[in-house]
Amino acid sequence: MSPIMRKQVDIVNHHPRTPETDVLELVHAVMHDYRSLQYRFLRDGPHEITHMDGKVLGFFGRRPGATQSDLSQHSGRDKAQLARLIKGLRERGLLQAQADENDKRTVRLSLTADGQAVQRALALQARRLSGQAVAGLSTAERDQLAALLQRVKANLVAGP
Repeated sequence: MSPIMRKQVDIVNHHPRTPETDVLELVHAVMHDYRSLQYRFLRDGPHEITHMDGKVLGFFGRRPGATQSDLSQHSGRDKAQLARLIKGLRERGLLQAQADENDKRTVRLSLTADGQAVQRALALQARRLSGQAVAGLSTAERDQLAALLQRVKANLVAGP
């Protein structure tokens, strides 16, 4: 070990643990594990879907004919980032574009048959993982967990 680097303790991302931060860190860890499992099988599959690809496909699956601007407004994401994502999904044959009948400058996007298949696979995987996540919890426990998380969410939205 270098004489300069004697300590091996990571203090950059170290925060004092409190019950409040522990709860939110656990929520974050649960969602990280959920997303990781959800996209692992698609990422390694023929389409190499990422989390953001899945979000974009989900948006156009729920809103066929929406525009890139609609997605940008809905997601709050950078237009250039979304343009790259959409371009990649179109090149892979998961999204299709069609000029608007009333304004040829406007491009309407929707899922292709392959895009719909990927979206169905994502939805099925989400249902499987959701069931796995709450396995062993009673209906009352699931309801209580959902109610508590709703309160946490409401507290964050309400602000200080």
